[in-house]
Amino acid sequence: MYNASMNRRERLENTIAGLRTDRVPVALWRHFPGDDQRVADFAASIVDYQRRFDWDFVVIPAASTYSIADYSVQTSWSGDLMGDRQVLKPIVERSLDWTDIRTLDPERGELGKHMEVIRLVADQLSEEVPLLMPVYSPLAQAERLAGRSLLLQHIRTQPDRVRSGLNALTESTLRYLEALRRTSISGVFYITEHATHESLSEAEYAVFGLPYDRKILAELSERWWLNLLQVGGASPMFNLIKDYPVQGVSWRTFDNKPDLPQGKSLILGAVCGGLNGWDDLQNGTPSTIRATVHGALQTVNERRMIVTAESFIPLTVPLSNLRAVRAAVELTRGSA
Repeated sequence: MYNASMNRRERLENTIAGLRTDRVPVALWRHFPGDDQRVADFAASIVDYQRRFDWDFVVIPAASTYSIADYSVQTSWSGDLMGDRQVLKPIVERSLDWTDIRTLDPERGELGKHMEVIRLVADQLSEEVPLLMPVYSPLAQAERLAGRSLLLQHIRTQPDRVRSGLNALTESTLRYLEALRRTSISGVFYITEHATHESLSEAEYAVFGLPYDRKILAELSERWWLNLLQVGGASPMFNLIKDYPVQGVSWRTFDNKPDLPQGKSLILGAVCGGLNGWDDLQNGTPSTIRATVHGALQTVNERRMIVTAESFIPLTVPLSNLRAVRAAVELTRGSA
């Protein structure tokens, strides 16, 4: 266990506000394929991982398919090194299928399973550890129901039918948020995957993404003080998402714009990043990781930054590299 003069909430809230902290906050999260199919095993894996590294918050690492699995979607983990599950056969095959999507019961099936995982993890970890639940945007859910190519085709040829499906997915998500209010989570980890120029135009996202994102984010509980946004893709639409009501934003900062300082200037909360899952964590060494963390922090003057990777990290990251990340922020103690 590491020494601390601030508790996690104080450290994170001060970071988000741009105030001094005892050290820079840090968190890395990964999937647990196989274990994530059984409630007790999944919860135990999350708890063991947190106890080993003592991150400043815990993202419940639900597979990206968890929110659509109850539409009778078959999924599997087939060795993907990120540990995520893939859809074996999309259930949307023609545009009319979008109108058949119904709202789901958040207390049953895969959704209900993850509610129980949250409760078990909360029971086993200190009340001080913030828990975040991933919530995938309606467009991200829609892609898993149809596949990206067909989703984009239908957006451009049958937009009304796609909107019907998005409305149902949004309603299911809102019901899930209502159920999550009865848990002890500190916020959600909202994941968008299409607010990027290589997926849609800004005009398209303004119709098929933005209104649904805003409707969901408007319903976040007032008790949730740590809501983070992950923006996927190599060319994020920051002018559309920069005002989302979240406390931190992560995106790919290594091969595209904005970089960390530019992103920090565009948002009110904290930037989340500094590490690349493959180049730094998988292929790096403890010494290069320490240098990368310190270099990233220097670009933002060690203010309003949470050290994270850009997303879930590979399953094969050496434990020594994870320990190096955790130790690197301890070296910021007293300077943050």
